[in-house]
Amino acid sequence: MFLLDVSGSMSQPNKLPLVKQAMHILLEQLNEKDRVAIVTYAGTSGLALPSTTADKKRIIHEAIDALRPGGSTNGEAGIQLAYDIAKANAISGGANRVILATDGDFNVGTTSRDELLRVIEEKAKSGVFLTVLGFGMGNLKDSMMEQLADKGNGTYGYIDGEQEAKRLFARHATGSLVTIAKDVKIQVEFNPAKVGAYRLIGYENRALRAEDFNDDKKDAGEIGSGHTVTALYELVPPGEATGLSPVDDLKYQPKKRNGATAASAEMMTVKLRYKKPDGDTSDKIELAVTDAGANIAGASADMKFAASIAEVAMLLRDSPHKGSADWKSALELATAGKGADPHGDRAEFIELVRSAEKLADQR
Repeated sequence: MFLLDVSGSMSQPNKLPLVKQAMHILLEQLNEKDRVAIVTYAGTSGLALPSTTADKKRIIHEAIDALRPGGSTNGEAGIQLAYDIAKANAISGGANRVILATDGDFNVGTTSRDELLRVIEEKAKSGVFLTVLGFGMGNLKDSMMEQLADKGNGTYGYIDGEQEAKRLFARHATGSLVTIAKDVKIQVEFNPAKVGAYRLIGYENRALRAEDFNDDKKDAGEIGSGHTVTALYELVPPGEATGLSPVDDLKYQPKKRNGATAASAEMMTVKLRYKKPDGDTSDKIELAVTDAGANIAGASADMKFAASIAEVAMLLRDSPHKGSADWKSALELATAGKGADPHGDRAEFIELVRSAEKLADQR
């Protein structure tokens, strides 16, 4: 189910024309078992294409080509209609999903962020998942679209050109459209004998309270087929200066440690909770992790590349935790972690780092 923003703000070449290009790419990955419908919204919402089997490609391609921008944006009306059609044409046991393509400039109808999020959260209960795709720059409402995806049991992506459209809808179509686990939560407990302090890098807007981990009513993230999730922690060994303010011991609940566990080789315990796409009760996986004693020089290519991305992110936001991070070391890590890179994704990132380094030198 495509839900497309065709408002006036989408007239730029990197918006609606790119949306149409991305849809043509995705259509070629579908077959006669799939169904496609198109709802558009701009001031009012409308059905541009009723639910149609994907083997009728000529009809669907023509409907895509006929889309034109114009008007202001009534996102709520389009959302209501798209979910109604998706639910009415749902395939039993299939991947039923609304794909929202927009720049996020909702300015007519329910424009209150909280109200729009409430509508999406309510619609998610129907079992229809949501993919939100951002297009364009300038007035792109990135944070709003990410929150819509979170509430809609879905994912958020940004498409800046044909190559990214091919990555999402050709090479990774299954992962973009098929959810294999929902409300996925990770909880990590560190062994104080091995770790004196820690900091999760990123995920500031996805943090949960410790007690939320076992609460199946608390919404969390979704994982697509073939997708992986990486969480990076900065660790400080016991006894070393952390730069953090000291915390007083608890007055009424003395600190207790399991001596045998603390003295073991375990560095941490990682717990994972997830629900099946059509389930409401979570399953739990628990794994003890030991320190392999490796350093960054001997780390895998994937680890080096992930570390480079984290370093670049901290440099871009001028994080107070960036420490000695600089563009040179980020570029060295990314280059060392390039690996086989069959589709050139990592090479593209390396070029972005080089460009960022040059811009930083000009400041």
